[in-house]
Amino acid sequence: MAAPPISRDRTGGTTGRRSLREVFSGKRAQSRVGTVVTHLVLIGLGMAFFLPFYWLVSTSVKPNEELFLLPPKWIPSRFVWENYPRAWEYLPFATYFKNTLYICFFNVVATIVSCTLTAYGFSRIRWPGREFLFMVLIATIMIPSQVTLIPTFLIFKWLGWLGTFRPLTWPAFTGAAFYIFLLRQFYMTIPLELSEAAKMDGASELRVFVRVMLPLTRPAMATVALFTFLANWQDFLGPLIYLSREDQYTISLGLRGFLNRFGANWELLMAGTTITVVPIVILFFFTQRTFIQGITLTGIKG
Repeated sequence: MAAPPISRDRTGGTTGRRSLREVFSGKRAQSRVGTVVTHLVLIGLGMAFFLPFYWLVSTSVKPNEELFLLPPKWIPSRFVWENYPRAWEYLPFATYFKNTLYICFFNVVATIVSCTLTAYGFSRIRWPGREFLFMVLIATIMIPSQVTLIPTFLIFKWLGWLGTFRPLTWPAFTGAAFYIFLLRQFYMTIPLELSEAAKMDGASELRVFVRVMLPLTRPAMATVALFTFLANWQDFLGPLIYLSREDQYTISLGLRGFLNRFGANWELLMAGTTITVVPIVILFFFTQRTFIQGITLTGIKG
């Protein structure tokens, strides 16, 4: 049977087939719809995560009579900005900030020093048993910190470190398994030819590490520094166990003391919490590009 004739339009094209322009325009429309839907979903998730922070800030400036209204009042009828200076005066927040910043910066420096050196040894220097010890190191990530809490406490008690900042700072020089793994994977992505060329020019292993490797690993080190800073800023269990005097308290312990002492003044507690959260939010917004770069550039080369 003969095939039916194909009708042609005036431009010489076939009406039984779609033109390439129509196909591409349809794909672009689908892509736009997908982009819009994706952004709407992300905006919805962002609003869901932002809601608790908004409620925190809103409660911190509410008058006392509007704290427990049902249905809740999202926007205060009047903003009580005096809650912030009152919360700052009730407790020595300046001392809490000073103690917390000291612990955070000490741990950041100690963690960077110990983890970069250890990761360099596991990735760029060949020695017997390297792979086995690295697997043992990685296995320690699966051990909960609560398991080693009592032995660690007994060691610090034997050293006479209880009631000081030393249990919260000096252990950072022993490194952290996850950060060592993160930096080691980053070192593995750097070509060996760079360090070999430096050694041919007479550079020692330490000089190669300092002058060649460290400048190339700044994004990964920035990520480790940010993680370390955040972990120590919000740490509650460590200061609770090892610190005994109020003049040594960190922000997390200070807020707990605030709740015990002024538990009825929820607006002041929210104001104090906002004071401690805002620096972390600002830090994240200023470092998010470096943080994302450090995560994405850290390969999984083994």
